[in-house]
Amino acid sequence: MISSESVPFSKSGGLADVVGALSGALAMVGEEVRVVLPLYGSVDRTSFTDLPFQGEVSLLGSMEEVTFCETRLGKVTYYFVQHPFYTDRKGIYGDTSFTPYHDNLKRYTLLNKAALVLCKLLDWKVDIMHCHDWTCGFMPYLLSIHDDPFFQQTKSVMTIHNLAYQGEFSRLELLCADIPPESRMFSGEVATKRTNMLKTGLEFADRITTVSPTYAKEIQSKEYGCSLDGLLTERASVLEGIINGIDPEEWNPETDPFIEHHFSAHSQKGKAAIKEELQEEFNLSKDATIPLFSMISRLAEQKGFVELLEGSPCALEQMLQDHTMQMILIGTGDSKMEIKLRELGERYDNLSVNILFSNKAAHRLEAGADFFLMPSRYEPCGLNQLYSLRYGTLPVARKTGGLADSIIDLDEHPDIGTGILFENMSGHGILEAVERAIHWWKKDPANLQTIRKRCMLWDSSWERSAKAYQTVYKSSLRGK
Repeated sequence: MISSESVPFSKSGGLADVVGALSGALAMVGEEVRVVLPLYGSVDRTSFTDLPFQGEVSLLGSMEEVTFCETRLGKVTYYFVQHPFYTDRKGIYGDTSFTPYHDNLKRYTLLNKAALVLCKLLDWKVDIMHCHDWTCGFMPYLLSIHDDPFFQQTKSVMTIHNLAYQGEFSRLELLCADIPPESRMFSGEVATKRTNMLKTGLEFADRITTVSPTYAKEIQSKEYGCSLDGLLTERASVLEGIINGIDPEEWNPETDPFIEHHFSAHSQKGKAAIKEELQEEFNLSKDATIPLFSMISRLAEQKGFVELLEGSPCALEQMLQDHTMQMILIGTGDSKMEIKLRELGERYDNLSVNILFSNKAAHRLEAGADFFLMPSRYEPCGLNQLYSLRYGTLPVARKTGGLADSIIDLDEHPDIGTGILFENMSGHGILEAVERAIHWWKKDPANLQTIRKRCMLWDSSWERSAKAYQTVYKSSLRGK
């Protein structure tokens, strides 16, 4: 694995969770897994061991010295590239999420090249170099032009976690990488061509994966393709979607340290007790007969907040006014959306708005709510719907990406359904989906227990995903 981040060492988003969890799951099913990461200044390296060698990486006009250290978690070895590009800075991609470092192309070119240097220093002939997102996009190209017999059998797998982030830089910046230019490394029209690290990886990788089967299809369309739909359609024969898993120990209603009342698919009493605590904690009426909806989300266009909040009355107001229901919302993000939500929170007794990020609150809401609202415009995989299923909280979500792959609509399939899916990305579409959920709430409380049990028994483990990746690796090695 080569990645810009991985739990428990560095994290800015879901990429880190996937790399850490997938690596461990692959090791458990018999693979030898080693992960290469940058050693950022924020990483605690007290348990790391320095490796007794150093290497050199060529960038324009310089040979950069890199050293390495390692640690082991379970059956996975983690290597860290040490260089001032990383160690002298606290951030991953920038000092804040809004201010990327000006030299990110050089920083991540160094990571890609250093990974190859490390393999030679270790004398470890890698079968598969699994490259995650744009920061590792040069690796498949570097392997394709490498004339060293050491890498002759090494194949590359490129995973897209979110196609919207492509690592685009000016054409001139490619000179800094000291890599022979090739026309397929650029995106855009002649006058506006830019170096594109993700596109480079997608052009040259032996296999391409993304984080759900539906997203793999969606990104071949103009609507979701982010200008790379043509390339992805051309490479459809080597593109596959594999849905992410979740950590079954971290997200476990039977042992979760953030909740006092534990429960299971076969004994759900604790869920009702947590709901009562949440109603009190978030200043809502304590009433078991009222359905409790929750949202834990970044406040952004992608997550459906424009559609939820536009108009007067907006969709959120309409559902709160017209139905006996409660909503707890937790999140941070767009300041205008924060202001609008705060205003609505002050006006409606059945809405609790909390502009914060809290892991404890996230666990408690997943455990105690009846429904989880997730009206995303697009969602490559999504994790909250998987957490919701694990805790018997029925997801109400847009039929897109990983949401479409992990939720079975109750109205279409009442005997096997696990939630509510809707297609119409509008305030009206969201409102109708919530109304359908409330209908199921009122319909038959005893049946709801059966549906929750079905949700909680759904297999969201990483083992299933790891075995699917094994199949991709084997097909890469066969060259089929």
